[in-house]
Amino acid sequence: MEVLYGLHPVEEAIRSGSRQLDHVTVARERDDRRDERLQRLIDLCRTAGVRVSLEPRDQLTRLARTDAHQGVLAIVRERKFLGIEDLLTPPEPAPHQPRQHRFFLALDGIEDPHNLGALLRTADGAGVDGVILPERRSAPVTATVAKTSAGASEHVRIARVTNLVRALEQMKQKHVWVLGLDERGTPDYTDYDFKTDCVLVLGREGAGLHDLVKKTCDHLLRIPMAGQVSSLNVSVAGAIVMYEAMRQRRQAAAPPPARKPAKERKGLGS
Repeated sequence: MEVLYGLHPVEEAIRSGSRQLDHVTVARERDDRRDERLQRLIDLCRTAGVRVSLEPRDQLTRLARTDAHQGVLAIVRERKFLGIEDLLTPPEPAPHQPRQHRFFLALDGIEDPHNLGALLRTADGAGVDGVILPERRSAPVTATVAKTSAGASEHVRIARVTNLVRALEQMKQKHVWVLGLDERGTPDYTDYDFKTDCVLVLGREGAGLHDLVKKTCDHLLRIPMAGQVSSLNVSVAGAIVMYEAMRQRRQAAAPPPARKPAKERKGLGS
């Protein structure tokens, strides 16, 4: 069993249905008659058939190992991660809908749980089709990550792999372009055409991509910097590129604007 804490992570765990909840614990000191958000969560638990118990706030702090639990804590089953094959199996497109190009995110050694949570939150918001995490040299998907992601980590499809380079090679075999983000790369991220199946690879805080991972990439993209600092925080840099990819993909999927019928033009003397 694992612990989730915070209003958003617990609520999204219930909504996603991705894993089973044993029960939800609410701080006895909270007055749910005056807290609409808490009451909505309790109502959601009742609708989903999840048991709710009341405990002293100190007990929640001991279980969560932090006082940032917002008076809400859930005991959940351990998360089951996907394999790379699961992630690469495209969903069946809806009838009369063309298959959309897929966009993945791979994280090469992100060890700060707050950066991981922020990246998972952006991945969910930008419509990323799946995230690849290495089993070693990576922050685990903990309650801190869930809290930082505002519960988005419960919705993102995550594959855990033993060897990131091998996983990227498997993606290449499925015609997925591998794009690393590197301050010395070329071209600029805005000049790259994301309207294809591709995976964005982000490197470690401060050190960037490992050499073998960098060599595996088909292209190395860069974010141009106009100031004195040469790079951005990895979660900020990832967000910039993910939303550029989303912008291009949405633009490509949008139907062309309807053309207005031309007005009849009258000539001189008419």
